[in-house]
Amino acid sequence: MKRLSYLVNSLAACAIVILFTQCANKTESHPQTTANSASAVTDGNLRIAYVDVDSLLTNYNFCIDLNEAMVKKEENIRLTLNQKAEALRKDGEEFQRKYENNAFLSQERAQQEYARLEKAQQDLQNLSNKYSAELANETAQNNLQLRDSINTFIQAYNKIHGYNLILSNTGFDNLLYADPSMDITKEIVDGLNARYNPASKK
Repeated sequence: MKRLSYLVNSLAACAIVILFTQCANKTESHPQTTANSASAVTDGNLRIAYVDVDSLLTNYNFCIDLNEAMVKKEENIRLTLNQKAEALRKDGEEFQRKYENNAFLSQERAQQEYARLEKAQQDLQNLSNKYSAELANETAQNNLQLRDSINTFIQAYNKIHGYNLILSNTGFDNLLYADPSMDITKEIVDGLNARYNPASKK
C-alpha cells in the first residue's frame, strides 16, 4: 500500500481546474484591484492572474488536515494488516513444524489445517484490497471537496476583483513565465484559511 503522499499530488491535479473566466463588461465595473491585492497585468480590458497550486495546497489548512487524516488512516490500516500477516506467518511456521514432526493425527487433519491457512491468506489479501479501495474512494471524495472549496472561493473572490482569467500553475506545467505581480496565490490561501472552520468539516 502506497504512502499517502500521493494525496497532495492528486489534489493538485484536481485543483488545476481553477480556470475562471468572466465577460469583459463585468471587468469594467471592477477596473482596479484593492490596495492589498496583487496587481493584474492589463492589456486593454483583459485582466489576468494566476495561482501557484503547489503553494496553495501546501498552505491551505483544509488540504493539510485532509492529508494528515488520510496518512493516519493508512498508518492504522498498515498496522492492522501487518499484525494479521505476522499472526498468519507464525501459524504457517507452526504448521510446518507439526508437519515435519508428524504431529498431525492424520493426513486429513494436516490437509484441513493447510486449507485453513490458505483461506486465512486469501482473507488477508481480500481485506488489503478492501482497504485499498476504501482509501482510493475517500481520496477521490477529498479531491472533490477540495476542488469545490477552492473553486467556490475563487468565484466569490473574483466577483470583487474582476479578473477575466485566473490560471492555475503547478511547477512549469502551465506557465513557463509570468510576471510575479500576477501571482495572487497568497491572497487566495489567506482567504481560504480565513473561511476554513475545521470543526465544521468533521
